[in-house]
Amino acid sequence: MTNITKICCMLIALTSIVVNASETKSFPNLQGPWFGQETPGLIAEPFAPATVSIDGRYEFGVSFSQDLTEMYFTTLDIIEGVDTDPQIYYSKVENNIWTKPERANFTKSKMAYELTPHASLNENRVYFTGRKPGSKDSGVWYVIPTKSGFSEAKRYELPYNDGRLSDMNQGLNGDLIFTNMSERKMYYAENKNGEFLTPKPMDIEFGIHGYISPNEDYLLVNAPNKDNQDRKDHDIFVYFKEKNGSWSKPLNLGLAVNTHHTESVARITPDGKFLFFGRYNEPSGASNIYWVSTQVIHELKKQYFSK
Repeated sequence: MTNITKICCMLIALTSIVVNASETKSFPNLQGPWFGQETPGLIAEPFAPATVSIDGRYEFGVSFSQDLTEMYFTTLDIIEGVDTDPQIYYSKVENNIWTKPERANFTKSKMAYELTPHASLNENRVYFTGRKPGSKDSGVWYVIPTKSGFSEAKRYELPYNDGRLSDMNQGLNGDLIFTNMSERKMYYAENKNGEFLTPKPMDIEFGIHGYISPNEDYLLVNAPNKDNQDRKDHDIFVYFKEKNGSWSKPLNLGLAVNTHHTESVARITPDGKFLFFGRYNEPSGASNIYWVSTQVIHELKKQYFSK
């Protein structure tokens, strides 16, 4: 090997080290729960600005694993003149530090869209919506987290998984909650000894993108603001479970959560402590992820049942 060749090889190696060091340095070392963020109080705050909630990109639909060491969320890039596809991003704790979120690509691009992940509270699965225009395989899919990554993605073989189901989630007892996007209507399927009964429409006044609390004592949905018909934005509403098992009237979560921007795709953390949602408040109309203490919901619940 000539001296010139040796010098070139050394320069390439040094360049690689500098680039890798730069990439590592550009992403902060985030330790502790909740992606290393300070927890919010009774007013919603942006979640992980510049690392998860990035300007110029849609983000929504956060889900944490049961042990809170894995995080999934949906992103949608803004590219002028291009119809971009929503994708799920993933981060986990390695050596006590959160990894930089990267695209999960669960279906290995079999589905063009991957969105609204839900890390199950009942089993070692991550459910998500997979869609591809014209494909009969569109619908709810799942993967199994493993030590080395994830299992091969499989379509959730239920007779009513007809391609337009979205936002599937479960409380601790395993009942399924989901939205039929074609009908703009929510359904639930009761879990009887591991078998799901035929889904029934949920007995609620309105709302889609519903999410059941871990203990199934309340349900969150988003719907157009009802106080001002001139407003086009969506707010987040809560239904409380009555003693007879029915759902209460819908209650707006109020100024702690809702604004004149659209708030959508509410999610509750596995421990029941925090509410996550997307707020479409960028000048372009893109959404960022916000979070707030579920004490907001508990206070509203006290007021409702004290009447």
